[in-house]
This record gives sequence, C-alpha cells and structure tokens, in this order.
Amino acid sequence: MTTHASAATPATLTRGRQVGVPATMRAIVQDVYGPAGDVLRLDEVPVPTPEANQAVVRVRAASIHVGDLVTIEGEPIIARVATGLRKPTNRVPGTDVAGTVVAVGDAATSLRIGDQVFGWCTGAFAEYVCAAEDHFLPKPANLSFEQAAAVGVSATTALQLLRDRAVFGAKVLINGASGGLGSYAVQIAAAFGAEVTGVCGPRNVDTVRSLGAAHVIDYSKEDFTLGEQRYDFILDNVANHSLARNRRALTERGVLQSNNGTSGGRWFGTLGTVIKTAVISMFTRRQAPPSIKFTTREDLLTLKAIIEDGRVTPLIERTYPLSQAAHALEHIKTGHARGTVVLTVEATPESKS
Repeated sequence: MTTHASAATPATLTRGRQVGVPATMRAIVQDVYGPAGDVLRLDEVPVPTPEANQAVVRVRAASIHVGDLVTIEGEPIIARVATGLRKPTNRVPGTDVAGTVVAVGDAATSLRIGDQVFGWCTGAFAEYVCAAEDHFLPKPANLSFEQAAAVGVSATTALQLLRDRAVFGAKVLINGASGGLGSYAVQIAAAFGAEVTGVCGPRNVDTVRSLGAAHVIDYSKEDFTLGEQRYDFILDNVANHSLARNRRALTERGVLQSNNGTSGGRWFGTLGTVIKTAVISMFTRRQAPPSIKFTTREDLLTLKAIIEDGRVTPLIERTYPLSQAAHALEHIKTGHARGTVVLTVEATPESKS
C-alpha cells in the first residue's frame, strides 16, 4: 500500500451546524479493481460536507467483512453491475463504523455534536464519514468503539436470517460458527431460546462454546450430515457439503438456509449455486430461497437492545490501524478469521479536540 500525505488545514464546514474539523482527512482509496495490497493506498481527501438531513462522524473504528473484498477486487465480475463497471463507483471502501458526531445538517434533529454513535455509511475506511442521520444510532453503552463498529452487516444479516427460524426450543445448527456472521448467529439464536449446535475448526471449539452453543462439532473430526441428530434449521455459511447432504440433517419440517454468495468463479461467483437454490426452493419447503439482506435502522435497534442486556457481544479477532487496511483484508481473504476484523482510526493532530 502506497501512502500520500499532505498537511490538513483546520477549517469549518460550509453547511450545517458543526464544530471545527480539518478541511482534509486520511482515507483508504482505490481507483481500479484488484488485490487489496495492489490497489489500496492511504491518501488525503476532502472531508465530506453534510446535506440537510445528514451527519458527519469522526470515525474511531470501522469493521471489515467479506463483502468489502468484492467491492475492492471487483470479483465476481458480475458484481460490478452494482459497484461500477470499469472502476469502483465509491473510491473509499467500507460500510460499518463507530465514532463521534462532529457536524449535522440544518434539517437533522436526532443527533447532536458530540454524540457517540454506530451505524453504516459509504466510505467507512476514513477519518470522517457522512450519511443520513438515521443511519447512525447511539453507541451501546457497554461497547467500545471497536466493538460497536463490528455490529453491522454481519450482525444484521444473522438477525434477519434467524429471526423467524430460531424460535424457543428449536434445534439450530450453524455451519461456520466462528466467523463474522457465524459468531453473531450462534449468539442470536441462543438469545431467541434455540438449542444451538455450532460447527467450526478445532482451534475455535472453545470460542464457539463460549458464545452460547450448547453443542460444538469439530468438522475435522465429525461430519454433521452423517450423524443421527436432526435439526429444525440449518444456517450454512460454508458450503462444504451439497445442498442435498445438508438437507439430510434436517427434521421432517426443518429448513436449510444457504448463505454463501461471496465466493466462487471469477465471472459469476456462486451465482450458479444461488440459481440452483432458488429452483430447489420452489419444489421443497425444506430449502429456503436465496436471501439478499440490507442493514436497517430497525434491526440495529433490535441488536442494540440484546447487546445492552448482555445476550450478544461482538467477537473481535484482531484490530489493525487504518494504514494497514490491505493487510487486514488479506487476512479476511484467508477465510480463517475468527469473528470480526476491525480497523482503528486514530486522530491526526489536526483532528484531536
């Protein structure tokens, strides 16, 4: 990763109520698609200015998830329909943040300067971000900024996939229970009263058990699809078994939810599997159709409540400084990250209050 630096001159924003912020900020930027280590660089860019209903947040931490690799590498290539055909539409990657409000637009009413918040935006890998004020919520009182930044895409996706399935007393299996999404899925299912079985590698058995799994299967020693236990709901984040083999482990009225749409071939990724899943779901209720999820304020409010009452806690494996974003993404790409990986964003001298 190359670095370009220039002095940031303190200035005020030209629109909305605000406190003093620098005119420019450090951000991770990219102008072409490719491996993170080749295309990402730390550069100086203008601090965003809020529109009427927006807020500017001084970022303290930003989390990374597998979807960020798609937007940075531009693969599968079919995804460029959404991210930009020839080059990334958004030069600064990242979506999940936590930090402090430093400016609000003239029509913003729910946030005040100085509020500690978490939420989602475009361009999270930077010192400042700007988004609609309803994209930010008060940070859970019992979380650090790093932990709060880890509550985003992975947590809301897990909530949405499990909400109507992991009912009290249901037997739920999470395949890939130690990853970013899986670690939330185990906790959320347990919080709903389900009897959770987590499937993970040998080094993560104790971690998954500590998250609330009643049973843990080490995939290096046991294949859950060949066992006698049957499950009411299976959330498969790994796709290391065929759909038919997964469904063999279901109860008569059980449902399989496949959640593995971010890897595969260079051009179409797992589109073939997604189409197959969609077709099969039309002929059997035991196969849930593909599901595209988006972060919502309502889901973050639900998560905030179960986080503050202690039923869910973000699992963070590592933190990296903003300047090492490429290294963090390379670690994510290995597929062996435990929980969520987070970037910490330290204030430059001009940004410190």
